[in-house]
Amino acid sequence: VQLQASGGGLVQAGGSLRLSCAASILRFSSYGMGWFRQAPGKERELVAAASRSGDSLSYSDSVKGRFTISRDNAGKAVYLQMNSLKPEDTAVYYCAASTLSLSVTTRTYKYWGRGTLVTVSS
Repeated sequence: VQLQASGGGLVQAGGSLRLSCAASILRFSSYGMGWFRQAPGKERELVAAASRSGDSLSYSDSVKGRFTISRDNAGKAVYLQMNSLKPEDTAVYYCAASTLSLSVTTRTYKYWGRGTLVTVSS
């Protein structure tokens, strides 16, 4: 199983980025998917989660209204559209797959990608 995140980079505050995560998972649609981030010196946090079908979504309060998670089960991919970026969004972003459909609990995420760095300058 592999999850490969991409799309990170340097962007000015107020800008946008779209992260992609390509998954090589048998039965991708059987997994809930999530995007996490970890800033230097901070714990990893869940920023967005999508149910198996993608119909149910969950966001952390810090990104609600600015980030959008979506998934393409046929293409085995999950995306994170990030708008109105702030310097505090600077972190390494990870995609992960959970055995539960829509999980906000980190320990339920079984597979993890390597992460992609997002840097937002002020």
